[in-house]
Amino acid sequence: MSRTTQIFCVSTLYGAATLAAAIESDCFTEPDRRVLLVFNNSATPETTPAVDQMPGFDALRPHFDEVLDFNAAIRPFHPGAWAPRQDDLPLLERYFRLLWDMTDDQVTLVMESLQVNPALSLAQIFTGCPVHVYADGLMSYGPTRNKIDPLVGTRVPRLLHLDLVPGLKPTLLTEFGVPAETVPTAAFLKVLGELTSGDLPDVPDNSALLLGQYLSALGILSSAEEEQLHVRMMRGAVDRGHRSLVFKPHPTAPASFGLALEEEATKLGVQLTVVDTPVLAEVLYEKTRPALVVGCFSTALFTASAFYDLPVARVGTEMLLERLAPFQNSNRVPVALAHALVPDLNTADKGTDKGKDKGKDGEVLPPELLQGLIAAISFAMQPQIYPELRGAAERFLAQHYSPRLQPYFKRRRLTMLGLPGGIPQRLSFLPHNSTARRVVRRARALKKAVRK
Repeated sequence: MSRTTQIFCVSTLYGAATLAAAIESDCFTEPDRRVLLVFNNSATPETTPAVDQMPGFDALRPHFDEVLDFNAAIRPFHPGAWAPRQDDLPLLERYFRLLWDMTDDQVTLVMESLQVNPALSLAQIFTGCPVHVYADGLMSYGPTRNKIDPLVGTRVPRLLHLDLVPGLKPTLLTEFGVPAETVPTAAFLKVLGELTSGDLPDVPDNSALLLGQYLSALGILSSAEEEQLHVRMMRGAVDRGHRSLVFKPHPTAPASFGLALEEEATKLGVQLTVVDTPVLAEVLYEKTRPALVVGCFSTALFTASAFYDLPVARVGTEMLLERLAPFQNSNRVPVALAHALVPDLNTADKGTDKGKDKGKDGEVLPPELLQGLIAAISFAMQPQIYPELRGAAERFLAQHYSPRLQPYFKRRRLTMLGLPGGIPQRLSFLPHNSTARRVVRRARALKKAVRK
């Protein structure tokens, strides 16, 4: 009988910790061999440490029999840009099997972000192998960003994810009927506790922790706008009475982000510690308990609130909901979740710092509306992939669309899809078709002309 091999593909330390927790929770059957295949998807992999080179990884290594480097296997190509030709798939499968000593093995793939390379390429190369998908963050709650080949999507038996938003069901891969399975929180916290045993930065207790995401690298903000976003985080935390602050930049962010905050800290007369070691924010939660965690739409905001019961606050989500383009941008649901569930830094109750309070004007969305909101956003993002969500989107928008929900949707997008909230109320009797949409556009143009 041939040997069984599980290939766990990972590009972040957070993802590696999630896999370790899943293994400890017996989410996978015991194979003959477990391999951790590391992807380094950063813009310049040559200058950015891979997962297996980051502080704390040594605690995760015992969960796997071997660690392999995908970048080395396809060098000089970049893993995010390389895609195999269809005719080369059998040859490449033979190549990887020989290279990784699994010639006749029964292979099972475990990977994140199946809809994009390098995960998609590997799933296509290992034709016929089951492909388990795990979620590294909040994107599993949103729709699949691209239409996946059924020859790949139908091989996915389940989606593993952390319970970052209790009660919310993931949308990812539901077009193939893939069920979601939760990785136990207790196991994940146990793994994170093991990561704190290494050489970690000295961070003061009871500080306000500011989380950077390097949004300028995604083209969402300019570098200057992102620096200003960090400054807003600092000013807001100081306004709430915090005099000791910690800034954790994204591992690939430029050093100038920290320098800008240091200058602002000097002006405000507060203490600032910049974490220049690439560690998980959750490791900082384990090592020292922050008085407040501030970010934009980082997954770490949700682990802070849901797993560590820490107070959290957000900054800049309104601007990002407006800026994200196209509407199908896969960051839209993570931003929407942060905007809906995390109190705004400047309007929440400054006297309590309670991350789960509703703050002024009930700014946190009621839980009973959340699933409907995400279904409506998912349909508006990918109507061709999720046509079955139209009914749910129409019902939700017809019942709940209001100025409070306007930031989550674009009027033009709702009009194009014939959804409530797009067509003006006085024209809502018109059928949802292309002719109706043309009439609406002409009516708006005429109205603007009259005003002039």
